[in-house]
Amino acid sequence: MPGWRTYEARPDLEARITRELPALGPSLQAELDALWQAAQERTGGALFNGRVFSVDAITPGLLSGHLTEFRRIVAQMERPDLHGELGVRPLAVCGVLCCAGGVVLGRRPARAVYQPAMWQLPPAGSVDAGALLADGRLDLHGQMFRELREELGLPRESIAEVRLLCMVEHPGSRVLDLGFLMRTPLAAEAVLAAHAFAGNGEYHDLEVVPLEALAARLAALGENLVPPALVFLERLRWLDLDL
Repeated sequence: MPGWRTYEARPDLEARITRELPALGPSLQAELDALWQAAQERTGGALFNGRVFSVDAITPGLLSGHLTEFRRIVAQMERPDLHGELGVRPLAVCGVLCCAGGVVLGRRPARAVYQPAMWQLPPAGSVDAGALLADGRLDLHGQMFRELREELGLPRESIAEVRLLCMVEHPGSRVLDLGFLMRTPLAAEAVLAAHAFAGNGEYHDLEVVPLEALAARLAALGENLVPPALVFLERLRWLDLDL
């Protein structure tokens, strides 16, 4: 995948705040305001300018960075050339949920600000200020479990195994996806029922693909599947996890 970059992640990977939010000049602030307003109009005013962890430096055992504004992330998604001035690399946690019936896939909303209507491996979401601990670290596993509850309606107790896979950096937007294997003994029907009953509507379509049909389904999705999904699934094969 040209332009996509993969980084290793140790099982004890930490993320830590190491600096404050950098200040921006008036002209750049005005440009961000305009881009944010356009994104709000496009999404029906659904965006919230919360704080999201942005990675400044990457090693297999440590992600150091700062909390940035979501509007800076949106601006860089719209204008990748602004990375030199904004220096944003937002971190997202991405689960590869494997249940008794196969692997879970979900389609993003058509009005999503990033990668609209594309298929991905749920649950997934930005690491926000809610994950910040008192010592400056961010609770990456806690964020992953919150996404599981919010997006799929599944409790932490439903997961029997969690394992870090790797990180994938998007070209242009510079989003950094951190992949987690998440195993549950639940049947496909139970996962789909939890999503229908308690999910937050993040995925317009959700499906469980049996392992023997996964390669064909991924091929059929083609460019409608977010590229990091292929990297994470390939990592599972490296680990001999029956994929």
